[in-house]
Amino acid sequence: QVQLVESGGGLVQAGGSLRLNCLASGRTMSSYTMAWFRQDPGKEREFVAVISVSGDSTYYAGSVKGRFTISRDNAKNTVYLQMNSLKPEDTAVYYCAADPHHSTWYAWTREYPYWGQGTQVTVSS
Repeated sequence: QVQLVESGGGLVQAGGSLRLNCLASGRTMSSYTMAWFRQDPGKEREFVAVISVSGDSTYYAGSVKGRFTISRDNAKNTVYLQMNSLKPEDTAVYYCAADPHHSTWYAWTREYPYWGQGTQVTVSS
């Protein structure tokens, strides 16, 4: 199993930037496809971005494409989400997730058996 801990969230003004970190422990992160999701209260958890084991393949939700970048450092067991040009609608709790099966249904929450506790991102207008 792998344990995931997110950090880097906070309060930022619209147009600003944040970088989220997700540290994996227990089992090497290099065995997992890694993803970021986010959730607003009262809404379903939604896909943000995913990165393959090697880091060669990445996919993004349309709402963040061109503004967010997912990356990983397997030697440090860490996956990152660089968020630029933040908007108030990006406000949510952001979750890191790990998939050992490398599902092609990467936007579905049910494909990820391992989740972090989340980190709050608040973007003020």
